Amino acid sequence: MTSVTKSLTDYGDPRSVGSRLRARRLAFLTPLIEDAFRENGAVRILDMGGTTTYWRLLSPDYLASRAVTITLVNLPGELRDTVDSPFHVVEGDGCNLPMFRDNSFDLVHSNSVLEHVGDWNRMKAFAHEVKRLAPRYFVQTPNFWFPIEPHFMCPFFHWLPEPTRVWLLMMTGLGHYGRAQSVDAAATAVQGARLLNRSMMASLFPDAAIVKERVALLPKSLMAIRDVRGTSHATVRA
Repeated sequence: MTSVTKSLTDYGDPRSVGSRLRARRLAFLTPLIEDAFRENGAVRILDMGGTTTYWRLLSPDYLASRAVTITLVNLPGELRDTVDSPFHVVEGDGCNLPMFRDNSFDLVHSNSVLEHVGDWNRMKAFAHEVKRLAPRYFVQTPNFWFPIEPHFMCPFFHWLPEPTRVWLLMMTGLGHYGRAQSVDAAATAVQGARLLNRSMMASLFPDAAIVKERVALLPKSLMAIRDVRGTSHATVRA
């Protein structure tokens, strides 16, 4: 990983762009937590594809004061964090979570996961589960129209034809990915991240505000936010 890539994505470094953006997202997330706490006296959060690292942006004292419990849903073997209170781990596919009844949680959260679940039909299934499981949700995903692809860390990479992207990844390592040793490995990596634009996000989450998160005035990410009263549109700038 290059120093530039690390400065953009290293969530362990509070100075990185990734860490600063996640901290700014709390301006939209914490009001949902506060609303749920006022309503219920406790907050049950389902984090689809999440990790404990993300939640370190909120202090343990804050989570305890709001009686927050966080259920992390990940595919088998994906979550390698050490997990203790207030976290609970469930292995499952975010596109199909029959173990949970409707509105089992107060808030569903997902950060940079939607683009990895698969094709459009799987995205629709994922969105259905998000909307089914809680009255409030916060779903973030990278924006297709931001010029730097956030996984391969290559300008305009995601705007190239898929065969060209496969070829490039076989020629050299890019971002979080080493040089692919086969067409199969390259195609799997390329197809593993499908970026969305605003209209696609709005189609998946028609009852949410679609909020643009900006870096240098460019829309880097999209956030679908729903609370029980309705959320107005807004922008966030790094």
